[in-house]
Amino acid sequence: MVLLGDQYASSDEDSSKPVPRDETAIAATPVVAAPDVSLDVWSHSNHDHPASTNVMQDPMRLSLMLAKPTDNSLTYNVPFEDLARPAQGPLNPYKSTTGNALKRKSALTGDASEASFSEATFRTQHRTFQSLGYANDPSVNGAYVGDLTKAQAFEGKDIVQMRPSKEDSAAFRQKRQRKGDASIIEGEGAYRGPWAKYQNDQMYEDEAALGDEELASDEEYLEEAIVPAKSSVVGKLASDYQSDLSATETSKLEGTLYDYQGRTFLSIPQDQGIDLKQEPGTQKNYIPKKLKHTWKSHTKAINALRFFPGSGHLLLSASADTTVKLWDVYRNKSELLRTYSGHLKSVTDTTFSNDGKQFLTGSFDRYIKLWDTETGACISRFQTSSKAVPHVLRFYPSTDTNEFLVGTSDKKIVQFDIRSGKMAQEYDHHLQAVNTITFVDENRRFITTSDDKSLRAWEYNIPVPIKYIAEPYMYSLVRAAPHPNGKSVAFQSADNQVVVYASTDRFRQNRKKSFRGHNTAGYAIDLSISPDGQFLMSGDSGGYLCFWDWKSCKMFPQLKAHDGPVICAQWHPQETSRVATGGLDGAIKYWD
Repeated sequence: MVLLGDQYASSDEDSSKPVPRDETAIAATPVVAAPDVSLDVWSHSNHDHPASTNVMQDPMRLSLMLAKPTDNSLTYNVPFEDLARPAQGPLNPYKSTTGNALKRKSALTGDASEASFSEATFRTQHRTFQSLGYANDPSVNGAYVGDLTKAQAFEGKDIVQMRPSKEDSAAFRQKRQRKGDASIIEGEGAYRGPWAKYQNDQMYEDEAALGDEELASDEEYLEEAIVPAKSSVVGKLASDYQSDLSATETSKLEGTLYDYQGRTFLSIPQDQGIDLKQEPGTQKNYIPKKLKHTWKSHTKAINALRFFPGSGHLLLSASADTTVKLWDVYRNKSELLRTYSGHLKSVTDTTFSNDGKQFLTGSFDRYIKLWDTETGACISRFQTSSKAVPHVLRFYPSTDTNEFLVGTSDKKIVQFDIRSGKMAQEYDHHLQAVNTITFVDENRRFITTSDDKSLRAWEYNIPVPIKYIAEPYMYSLVRAAPHPNGKSVAFQSADNQVVVYASTDRFRQNRKKSFRGHNTAGYAIDLSISPDGQFLMSGDSGGYLCFWDWKSCKMFPQLKAHDGPVICAQWHPQETSRVATGGLDGAIKYWD
């Protein structure tokens, strides 16, 4: 068999003799065939190659045999011996020895073996590794992983095994100072509690008696022995509150009690050019523009402002300086009339009775007190529990009522009877502290809001809610103001907006009314609605007084009222454009 080309024969020819050239053959274009490459070059061994081999035993020329990933054909003839040659190089640990299939990995990065041990063992070894740098190897008994030097130094003990013995713990506790007596503020035997120090040289007999007992890391010794005190014993204000004695309530008359006709300041003035006995809301209201008067007597923040019911000729203010003050709005250039003192801590809220002759105050000292407005005497004291702080107080809105509601920090709304001084009813369904109480539906029902971001409606005297509203998008509703028409209630939301809910049977949110543009986050800022229902007013954390139109929700230009946040804002029930504001600076301002 003769192929085109000079002296080229097929591989099945055994003879190496040259074939005679046919002189008559027509000259053809020479064809370069694939070279005869021996696979000996793969092993880089030295062999004698025939003269017809045109590839030398040079490792640098292995590229002639290596195919590119993009090639679709071989550039050389691969003999059968090379096709059956075993794979060279390191073995693939994930390739099966019986076929070409890969082994299944037990983890993303390789194969992980399973070990079974308890949760307590795992946590102990995890804590040991974090603290000491080594842990037991679960696959090999007696082996360790991590810092083997530390493992050898600590003899392979874990955190639990390295706990000190009872003798060592007792010896260490004997060097601690005594706890002391909580009734002694300073001096010998003063109260130290968990702040008692450890001393190395002095031993205390009282702790030595407890040497056989072992305490946990979060426990504290309770000593029965009381150290004799040389200093005077004072009240336990640092740890608990003493019983509220009647001698602690005092009242100071700051202004004049009677006028020239012998009338007290509770009487409604008739000579101010306005009928203060008319029904509130009969006149058209306007937005105030300028400052009329400033009252400065409180030394700390104002927490609540309340106008006298109906007439508004008196203003009651509750402050964080533990006092409550009564101001005259019309007579004697707006003087201070009386100061009521009796709480040990900041006053959280206050409210007038329906006739204004009495008022309630609640404080962080956990007491609720009923005061006589005219004489300043404390009539009664109430307390829901030893740990509950009253947040909001509301008299039942009736002329002959003797009951009031209080919302506390322990998730309850408690109803008290003034005549008996006892609890008449308890409404316990909220999950966190109660913020607001608003009477609706001709005082047959009331709405409460809480820090649990919910709204609940109740029938009066029935401790089961008739409506429960808690949506995922709701925030805490911290203050409330009922609209004069009795159909809706505005709530100050913690997400810098005022939302409106209907006060009818369904208690649905009015999504068309949302008042925005002010900043109240982080503060329980008061809001109020004008007596004619035309304007909504709210304070602001930047010291501004904000107004909106109730129908269109349009915001009017803000009024700079205080240097700090405006916490309280109340609209006068009779005047057309007068409002009172109170801030963290302790000042009360009257605007017109």
